[in-house]
Amino acid sequence: MPLDSSGVTPIFARKLGAEEVSLRDRPTLDYGPDIGVALKAAREHRGLSIQDVADETRIRRAYVSAIEDMRLDQLPSRPFTIGYVKAYAELMGFEPGAAVARFKEASPDPDGALRGPIGVTNDRDPRLGMIGIGGAVIVAAIITWNVAQRAINEEAPPPAAAPDIEVPASTGPAGPVALGAPLPAPTESTTPQLYLTPGLETPADGPITQVSTDPAAATPAVFTAKGAVYGAAPQVSSVTLQARKPATIVVRGPDGAVYFARQMAAGEAYRAPMIKGLSVDVSDPLAFDVFVLGQGKGVLPAAKTGVDSLVARAG
Repeated sequence: MPLDSSGVTPIFARKLGAEEVSLRDRPTLDYGPDIGVALKAAREHRGLSIQDVADETRIRRAYVSAIEDMRLDQLPSRPFTIGYVKAYAELMGFEPGAAVARFKEASPDPDGALRGPIGVTNDRDPRLGMIGIGGAVIVAAIITWNVAQRAINEEAPPPAAAPDIEVPASTGPAGPVALGAPLPAPTESTTPQLYLTPGLETPADGPITQVSTDPAAATPAVFTAKGAVYGAAPQVSSVTLQARKPATIVVRGPDGAVYFARQMAAGEAYRAPMIKGLSVDVSDPLAFDVFVLGQGKGVLPAAKTGVDSLVARAG
């Protein structure tokens, strides 16, 4: 900013003397190619040094020299530089406003709007107009399509309603329903089938006849096959057991191995092989008649009996 320059007159009076200053010969503000040259010429015309200007304006000597040479890159910000130019011009007797105007002509404001070059017209690119027209056409087509679709949907007849299905009234009895007798329980599927000795599935001798199931009834005098006969052949067996009623029989060897096991039906028989130490284990001893060499010897004496003991008992 311009500082107090009240000491200019004493400097002029001391340096030059009033009679030596010729106002008609001093440089004007329009002197030279720029404001810096005009200020330097005015300073030299008055016989002042750069230090004299710096002392009177309170501007650094380096800044005074930079203004005269228009070295703007060595000056502070633009507002401070404009203030220095005004103070320097006022010290040289110039109009400060006119000095600032000439400074701005030589150094335009970089932040201000630049004037366009002379003779160049700012014509718009015609392609931008074509792009705008094309976009407007596309938008209009989309709007038209949406409007047409809505009109078609409004004019379309509503969908046909599903026909009502008439459910016929029940024709069953109106009163209580009578239930039949309860069904029998299903057969247990986990019950194992009875063991059948291979090769002895069919009766050995004649048709099956009725066998007495009364424990008090006497054993027949001789053996007569009345059902299937299992076990050994007649020529290799001396003891035959015939069931009066359904019962279980298990035949074991001397080592405990099972030779035969079956749920016997009434009339079925088992011929024991002539093996020493053979034993029979039955569910009911009164359900089996004992025949030794084909002769009736009564019923089994116990649930578990040795075959050898039956032969000895018969003898």
